[in-house]
Amino acid sequence: MAVSASSSAQAARQILADRLGEIRRDAGLTGQQLARACGWHPSKSSRIENAKTSPSADDIRAWCAATGAEDQVDDLVESLRAVEGMFIEWRRMERTGLRRAQEAVLPLFERTRRFRSYSSWLVPGLIQTRAYTSQVLRAVQRRRVPVDDVEEAVQVRMERQHILYEQGRTFAFLVEESVLRTGMGGREVMAGQLDRLRDVGSLPNVSFGVVPMRPDRLCMPVEGFWIYDNAPVNVELVSGYLTITQPREVAEYARRYAELAEMAVYGPRARALISAALSALG
Repeated sequence: MAVSASSSAQAARQILADRLGEIRRDAGLTGQQLARACGWHPSKSSRIENAKTSPSADDIRAWCAATGAEDQVDDLVESLRAVEGMFIEWRRMERTGLRRAQEAVLPLFERTRRFRSYSSWLVPGLIQTRAYTSQVLRAVQRRRVPVDDVEEAVQVRMERQHILYEQGRTFAFLVEESVLRTGMGGREVMAGQLDRLRDVGSLPNVSFGVVPMRPDRLCMPVEGFWIYDNAPVNVELVSGYLTITQPREVAEYARRYAELAEMAVYGPRARALISAALSALG
C-alpha cells in the first residue's frame, strides 16, 4: 500500500468535483451553460468537474448561485478546505523553522485518546530521547530548513511527551526491527535510545512491538504513519505531510496496522531484540 500525496489528495479532489457535477446536472445545465452563467471560459467548468483544475471558494459560490444550490455552499467550501489541507509540502510547513512545525501538531495530540504509531524508518517522536531527537531534527534542518531553531524544536517535542503519563490515553507503537539497528548520532546516542525503548513497554498504558526481520513476511514494510483515535491518519512522505480523513482510506491504514501488529513481538521477546541491537553496537 504505497500511498502518495497524489493518490490520496487527488481522490479527495475528484469526490468534490463529482459533487459539483451532480449539482450542475440536477440543475439541468450543460457545462458550457454553467460557465456562461458564471462568466468563465467555456472549458473551466469541465476542468473543475474532471478535477484538472481545483476550484476556489469563490468558484464554488458562483457554481451554487448559478445552479440554485446556495444551501450547499458552506458544506462544499468546507470540503474544499479539507482537500487543500490534505497534503502540505515540508518547505511550506517549515519555512519559518522547525519549532512551529512541532507546535502545529500539539492540538491534535492533546485531544487524542488512542494513539497508534507504525515506523519503518525512525523511532516515533513520542518515545525518542532528547539526544536522538536532536540528531533527527538537526538532519532535517541541514537538508531543507534555512532557519536554525533546532534546540527550540527539540524542547517542544520533549515537552509533548508528557501525554505518555496522563490517564485516559493509550499508546501502541510498532517499529520495524531495522529501526533498532539503523540510527542517528552514533553508538552513544543509539545506546541511550535503545535503553529508553526497553523501558517504554513497562508503562501501563503503552504497548511496544517490534516487527522482526525475517525472509518470509506476509506483509511488507510501508511508510510510517500515525492513527489518532479513529481518524485522522498522518503520513510523513519524502516530499511532505499527508493527512488522511476519508473513512475508506483510514480503514485501510487501520487494517494494515492490525496486520503488522499481528506480526510483531512484545514484552520479553521485543526486549530481547532491543538487547541484541544494543550488543551489536559493541
